[in-house]
Amino acid sequence: MREIRYREAVREAMLEEMERDERVFLMGEEVGHYQGAYKVSEGLLARFGEKRVIDTPIAEAGFAGIGVGAAMTGLRPIIEFMTWNFSFVAFDQIISNAAKASQMSGGRVPCPIVFRGPNGAAKQVASQHSHSVDPFYTNIPGLWVVMPSTPRDAKGLLKTAIREDNPVIFLEGETLYNVKGEVPDVEADEAIPFGKARVAREGDGCTIVAWGAPYYVVLDAAERLRQEHGLECEVVDPRTLRPLDIETIVESVKKTHRCVVVHEHWPYGGPGAEIVDQVQREAFDWLDAPIERVAALDVPMPYASNLETLVLPNVDRVIEAVKRAAYL
Repeated sequence: MREIRYREAVREAMLEEMERDERVFLMGEEVGHYQGAYKVSEGLLARFGEKRVIDTPIAEAGFAGIGVGAAMTGLRPIIEFMTWNFSFVAFDQIISNAAKASQMSGGRVPCPIVFRGPNGAAKQVASQHSHSVDPFYTNIPGLWVVMPSTPRDAKGLLKTAIREDNPVIFLEGETLYNVKGEVPDVEADEAIPFGKARVAREGDGCTIVAWGAPYYVVLDAAERLRQEHGLECEVVDPRTLRPLDIETIVESVKKTHRCVVVHEHWPYGGPGAEIVDQVQREAFDWLDAPIERVAALDVPMPYASNLETLVLPNVDRVIEAVKRAAYL
């Protein structure tokens, strides 16, 4: 094992898969000569050349469509959006073409493509650049939606995504690129399967489900709850939102009898609401309190730093939600 940054884990996954399979290529804005807007693709152009690391114009609908066509003809594109907010202009290519290709062709035309890039709020990038897009894409049959929280999961899940024969939405936390974590040595080639949640912290006081940037907020909140209230919370990271490993979450709730779901997207609908719905149906008889949710406030993201802090899930809001669930 070695410790590397989240961005380096994503880069390693792409590099290793491009070396393993010559059909894999990377395309997007500034992925080549600029080395990536967040330096995720640093060194790949020098390694693989301009035929496999392709800089594009600012035309998401265009290069997303080229990627979909390439996937339908046997290649394995990785399409990088400089930010997932920019994917909205490529909705038709992702939702109407990539997601439906296999079903509409009776399985004869698979679409092995990965759409990836930074997701969620960064720091003071205001309402047009702060969307956490997981609610949009988890609503679409035909798409896998992956949202890793740690460097190890980012590398292992991206390797699985690139090998997958169906389109994958790969959401990288925009504020997580510098986060360090342990990753297996290159020789291990540890691809992590979809649909397998990870219990990041064990406990019996309350189950907290979180993914992406809020995962780290929850870990801090869980430690404070232990120190201040003697409550040991169990933290579950779904890792993939579609498919969703509801079994692991339910088993945790059966042990703790309480559940809090924490996410960065807005409270109306989305995978947070889906988890609440499934838990209350599958574990109703084990729940000792209503399920709590901590989400971004239901407003467009402000630009001001102090207001942005109020909108996003924070440690204090998570602690208050857990205290309500535990009747503290």
